[in-house]
Amino acid sequence: MLILPAIDLRDGRVVRLRQGNPDEQTTYSESPADVARAWSDAGAEWLHVVDLDGAFAGEPANIAPIRSIIASADIPIEVGGGIRSVGTAAKLLALGVSRVIFGTVAVTHPEIVGEAVERFGSERIVVGLDSRNGNVAVRGWTEASSLAVLAVAQHLKKSGVIRIIHTDIARDGMFTGPDIDTAALLARETGLSVITSGGVGSLADIRRVAEKKELEGVIVGKALYDGAVTLQAALEIARNTSRT
Repeated sequence: MLILPAIDLRDGRVVRLRQGNPDEQTTYSESPADVARAWSDAGAEWLHVVDLDGAFAGEPANIAPIRSIIASADIPIEVGGGIRSVGTAAKLLALGVSRVIFGTVAVTHPEIVGEAVERFGSERIVVGLDSRNGNVAVRGWTEASSLAVLAVAQHLKKSGVIRIIHTDIARDGMFTGPDIDTAALLARETGLSVITSGGVGSLADIRRVAEKKELEGVIVGKALYDGAVTLQAALEIARNTSRT
């Protein structure tokens, strides 16, 4: 199971937003490159990077910090936030990003995701399905849709998508544990690789995810930055579980 430390970028800084609310921000570092290097040195196998400004604006806005992360961390990174065209995805992949995450456009224009899969390959395209009360939210979590997350996931599979990230917005940054049951349901019902995100607050949460063999991994943000979870301990749980 993968443990993916999250690096959320806003105005070039590493931050966390409570439940995605831009008015409830905690700033953790002025140097995304240093943070990326620290997680890489601590044993992370992937980094999950979100351009929050890009998510709100509809196009990437933290290109320089993303470039510095790529240069500093000797591990693959996935990037999301404001990626709403094949051209934007191409630019990020050309920078050295290993895979890009489509969010809003996967709901509003799923054909764009299908085109990206065809052009770049399914391993380089991820879809982030962020939900509130079972329905998908879009545009940096600021707008709710009437589309059920499972139905959207099933449609995306037909477009060639093989991997999604599921986040329960209500749990994000709340330390209440991720919505593991929904993530596992998505994996079982669609056959997609599913990474769960949002709400990890303890090593017990990591264990619960690891016990769900359907899940590919978990993204951890605030719990790492606040010290509630150490990356080394989380990785140890992931390794031990994979051997059982």
